[in-house]
Amino acid sequence: MNESFISPIRELWMALQETLYFLPPFPSRIDTLALLSLLLIVGLLVAEWLRARWGWPRVLGYVIAGTVFGPPLFGWINADLLAQIRPIADAAHGLLLLEVGRRLDLSWLLRNRELLRGSVSDIVLSFLAVYWFVYLVVGLPPVWAAATAAVTMASAPAVVLLIIEESRAQGQVTERIMMYSSLSSAVSFIVFVVVLGIVHTQQAVTWVNILVHPLWAGGGACLIGWLASRLTLTLAGMLPKRSLAQVFVLVAMALLAVGVARMLGAPVFLTLFLMGAILSLSDKTKVLSYTSIMPEGHWMLAVILFVVVGASLPWRDFTWLMGIYALGLLLVRAAAKSLSMALAKGTLPVGKRLLVSVGIQPLSATAVFMAFEIGQLYPEIGNPALQLAFFSAAIMDIAGPVLCRFALNRAGETSTEKENTGGAK
Repeated sequence: MNESFISPIRELWMALQETLYFLPPFPSRIDTLALLSLLLIVGLLVAEWLRARWGWPRVLGYVIAGTVFGPPLFGWINADLLAQIRPIADAAHGLLLLEVGRRLDLSWLLRNRELLRGSVSDIVLSFLAVYWFVYLVVGLPPVWAAATAAVTMASAPAVVLLIIEESRAQGQVTERIMMYSSLSSAVSFIVFVVVLGIVHTQQAVTWVNILVHPLWAGGGACLIGWLASRLTLTLAGMLPKRSLAQVFVLVAMALLAVGVARMLGAPVFLTLFLMGAILSLSDKTKVLSYTSIMPEGHWMLAVILFVVVGASLPWRDFTWLMGIYALGLLLVRAAAKSLSMALAKGTLPVGKRLLVSVGIQPLSATAVFMAFEIGQLYPEIGNPALQLAFFSAAIMDIAGPVLCRFALNRAGETSTEKENTGGAK
């Protein structure tokens, strides 16, 4: 803040301290919680204005607000503040992935070979396409090409969930977009854990780290997610179904899982996703089947998450060459997803399968956080090598929500389209 504006206020404050002894020292900076609250309010207002003015998805407004007020531009959110509010963003991200995991319907996938083919081909083709592009065109070593592919191969189920709720979309295309996004993320989490071991081999650390760290990360996430889900069902079973008390237990246990995962060094995003999936599979008596964080709660979490994500993107390190590489990665990734949906066959017309491929393009918070996980392990190597993943995510933070909503609108499955056309044909 401008020193010429602050100095008179500081002098007046110090003069008042001579009389009013209870006054604390003049604050050298804005309190972290107060600044975060202001940024979230600004992010919300920016998102609502963009939506009212141009019809942009709210998620896009949140990311733009975080980018504008982050280190690249105004600098209201600096590196120290980002480190302080990262646990809040982790919690918001985890709660959204908990909801995504609870919506994962594996029984539908196993009954429908078309979905199984589409999912497998999406996962395999996306990983291979990104890997070979990064290895052959960008020129990164195989281990970092694999790391980049693991981080960017998947869709962003949290973004997809929010866009579906914002559009109030329902239908075959909508359900497939949600299913494919969830499954690709689940596999991406597993591939990410495997890649951690490969990264260790590249850095010539001891074999104990090479073997144990992936097991610690993956096994720890599974164990924490399983224990948290079992305890959640036990406590929720003592309470009335669909009650506010059950919602409180669900949120409190998710936050406990986030805290334990952070303390033990397990990936928060994997822990909460598994917790949600295990809750869905284990809830045989429907204790929590009709209890969830309401859509309004999802959007509150989204404001926190995507403002922080926007502020975390390293735009200061952007170069035109890296931007071209990131765009090329996204085009290759999009082609792989389109090809996988086209080859899936089945009862859904090819036009709608291609709309599904458009809807699963978002790449956002999970990719950013996975890149941070590797970057924190090897800051001298990880951050430069994973800039490609950061900038790919940055581009899709802007384009992804728009593409997803376009696919839903084009399929005629959003509330507005159904009112105008009578629903999808």
